[in-house]
Amino acid sequence: MPAADRERERETRAEPRPARFRLDLPRPRRRKLLPEYDPEAFGRLSERIARFLGTGRFIVWMTFTIAVWVVWNVTAPDALRFDPFPFLFLTLALSLQASYAAPLILLAQNRQDDRDRVNLEQDRKQNERSIADTEYLSREIASLRMGLGEVATRDWIRSELQDLVKELEEHRTANRVVFPVEERGGRDVDDR
Repeated sequence: MPAADRERERETRAEPRPARFRLDLPRPRRRKLLPEYDPEAFGRLSERIARFLGTGRFIVWMTFTIAVWVVWNVTAPDALRFDPFPFLFLTLALSLQASYAAPLILLAQNRQDDRDRVNLEQDRKQNERSIADTEYLSREIASLRMGLGEVATRDWIRSELQDLVKELEEHRTANRVVFPVEERGGRDVDDR
């Protein structure tokens, strides 16, 4: 029997080799011991519960339930009482409710703090942009004012023209230059 056939036969009888760890393939999912849940859905539920626990409606219903519980267990016949006087079951129920309410309220507060932090960061960035825009517009207005300071206005041109007219009149009256009268029909040869 050739060596290649013996090797093939040995491979078929032997235990299968473990798969090599490949980096190009995703890892297989592991079984988790704890159930999976959506943290966002749980957070929204906790916020709704915390909002309800903070209302007057909850306090009224809780007060009504406790009052009915106590009155029933004090005044009902002994056979129908399910929680006699020390009201141990009522105490247990209220402790259980408080032990669940406190973490739910804290979770809702943490989510609200996260939202407030995000809103504060967005407000801070918006304020920075507004300040930058305001500074840019202030610089632009200042440059326009400087540019307008160099622009000739109608009043300035009018006053300059009036000054020139006055100077011409003063110059004309001071020098009294008489222009020679041209002969009629005469031609200036030099003007051509």
